[in-house]
Amino acid sequence: MTLLSADAPVAQLRFGPGAGGIERMEATFHGGGFEPHRHDRYAIGVTLHGVQSFQYRGSQHWGLPGEGHILHPDELHDGVPGTEAGLRYRIVYVDPALILQALGGGPLPFVADPVVSQRAITPALVSSLRDLDEPLSELAGVELVTALADSLRRDSTDRPGRREPLAVGALARIRELITDDPAVQHSAAEFEALSGLTRWEVARQFRAAYGTSPTQFRIMRQLDRARALLHRGGTLAAVAAEAGFADQSHLSRLFKRTYGITPAAWRDAVAQPFKTSGAGAS
Repeated sequence: MTLLSADAPVAQLRFGPGAGGIERMEATFHGGGFEPHRHDRYAIGVTLHGVQSFQYRGSQHWGLPGEGHILHPDELHDGVPGTEAGLRYRIVYVDPALILQALGGGPLPFVADPVVSQRAITPALVSSLRDLDEPLSELAGVELVTALADSLRRDSTDRPGRREPLAVGALARIRELITDDPAVQHSAAEFEALSGLTRWEVARQFRAAYGTSPTQFRIMRQLDRARALLHRGGTLAAVAAEAGFADQSHLSRLFKRTYGITPAAWRDAVAQPFKTSGAGAS
């Protein structure tokens, strides 16, 4: 199967209006797919056409039309059409900080089975994806996140090592510092001084609260900036410099590792105006 490339794109990506910390997208594949990658948000979607085939947590999974899927932050996965009929799905990417707020704190919920039966899909998800071009109001975003958080908590399975209370306020300060200028690499000592936590507590609790490490969170915010710059027509070299990457090669390597697609192929696949939804509330 041919994967996405800058020379022969085989997909269209269409982004709908989002909200703070919420991004909505429709992906249509004509023969290729996303290579193994990971991102720092919950990815919760519905298959509309074809069979979705993906590797996730060491196992092969298939999503049929009408079924949903839940991919957790920082979990390696891919995604390709399971048949020659191609694949179309719609998906919402949700900042883990919003899930954390909706649940009132505590470690993020984890659902072991990534495939959701049609009957178990949260109605709010279906509603939010029905008309991708319809603006998503602030209230609608709150309602969507609340419904998804409740669904995740209901279906979650415990993960070992995630029972300690979280210093949510201290972690939010670290998160805000990174978001303010993701091109800056802060030291562990800076995080300790800002939060009052040890560097070990920062590393452990940040992942429990937001689903990824502070380092990966910073890279994702750089990539958010890079995607917006790419869609505005920036060259790869200029985008890499403005987003704070060492060079074009560094940008391309991290972009593909995160999204399963090269920056050039992503730019070619985006079918309409793209705007990042931000990192959400802290």
